[in-house]
Amino acid sequence: MKRLLFILITVAMVVSCAEKDESLVKLDDLFSGLFPQDEPGAAVLVMKGDEIVFDKGYGIADIDTKVPIDGNTFFNIASVSKQFTATAVLQLVEKGELSLDDCVAKYHPEFESDIWKKVRIGQLLSHSSGVPDARRGYTREQKVAGDDKLAMEYMMTLDTLNFEPGTDYEYINPTFVLCGDIVSKVSGMPFTEYMRKNVFTPAGMENTLYFDPEIEHSIPNMAHGYEYEDVAGMPEEHPASRQSSDEPKNWYEYDYGEETFFATKPDGGIYTSTHEFAEWEKALRSNKVISEESRNLAQSPITDITGSTFSDYQNRENTWYGMGWFVEPKTDNSSLVIYHTGDNGGFKILAARYPESNALLLIFANRTDWDRYEVMQRAEEILGF
Repeated sequence: MKRLLFILITVAMVVSCAEKDESLVKLDDLFSGLFPQDEPGAAVLVMKGDEIVFDKGYGIADIDTKVPIDGNTFFNIASVSKQFTATAVLQLVEKGELSLDDCVAKYHPEFESDIWKKVRIGQLLSHSSGVPDARRGYTREQKVAGDDKLAMEYMMTLDTLNFEPGTDYEYINPTFVLCGDIVSKVSGMPFTEYMRKNVFTPAGMENTLYFDPEIEHSIPNMAHGYEYEDVAGMPEEHPASRQSSDEPKNWYEYDYGEETFFATKPDGGIYTSTHEFAEWEKALRSNKVISEESRNLAQSPITDITGSTFSDYQNRENTWYGMGWFVEPKTDNSSLVIYHTGDNGGFKILAARYPESNALLLIFANRTDWDRYEVMQRAEEILGF
C-alpha cells in the first residue's frame, strides 16, 4: 500500500513538472517570436511566490554594442515609476506627517487659484483630481530637457479644472510630479534622496535610480530605447511604429535628447531591471516599505476608468485606477490583475501582479512595436493566471 502511494505521488509530481515545463516552453516561444535575437527586445520574468520560475532576455540592449538583454539589464520603466511615488506618499501618511485628504494649497500656498483648496492628495494619486495637463508653448528642446520644475510651472496660475475633483478619471503626469514635490517638502529631503533611503534600499533595489542627465552613463547595464521609423516629427504621444515585418528595419534611438519625459522623476524617471523589480514585489508582499493596509488601499479600485471622456489611456471595460496601480477584475470577477504600464522613448513596459496566484509578470522592452495588452492576455492564458 505504501509503495502504491509512493508511486502515485511520484507520478503526480512528474505530471505537474511536465505541465509546468510545457507552459514555460510556450511562453518562451511567444517571446522568441516577438523579439528576434539581433534586434531590440525585452527582459521577461515570471515569479510565483518568492521563486523566479522564468527569467530570460530576448534581443539586444544596444544596437551599437550588440550587448544582449538579460534580467540585469536596466530599462527606463516610465510610468511604472508612479507606484514608487505613491508608496512614498503612503509612508508619510502612515507616519502621520500628511493626510490623503490634505488639499494641495496646504503645501503650495503660492499657487494663486482657490481650485487648489479643493484638490486632495489622494485624488492626485488616483488620477481623479480634475487638474489638466496644461503645459503649453514650450519648444521641443524645452520638453525634451524638461525637469520637475518645468512640469509644475503652469500650476502656479492654473485657475480651471477639467472636472470636479473625485468625479472622473484623467491620466496625466504632472500631478505625480506634484506628489513628489510634496514628499520632498514634508520629509525635508530631496525627492531622490528620500526614495533611495526609504524606498529603494529597504526593498533591496541597490542599483535602481532616477535618470539624471548628469549621471546618465552611471546607469548600470543600460538599455537604449528604439523605434524603427523616425518619430521626431510626431506628436509626443505617438503610436508604436508600423512597418511590415518583411521590410528591413532602420532603428532610431529615442533616449534622453531624442524624446521627452526622461528628466522628470516622480512620474516616470526610474531605471531598473527585472531582477531588482522582483525584489520590489517581495518587499511589497512582506510589508517592508508600506503596511498591508496601505498596499491594499493603493491597489484597490478607486477611480473608474471605463468610459471616461477625458482620457483614453487604459480605458477599457471593467478597468480602474488605485494609487499608482491599475486594477482590472477578470470578467467573471473570480480574480484580478493589478498592473501598470510604462511608455517612453522606445521603452514599453508591463509590470503585472496576480494576487490569487501570488505571481508577478514583468515584460521590460526597448521597442514599441508589439501589442502589450494582447501579449499580456496570451501570457496569462499560458501561465493559467
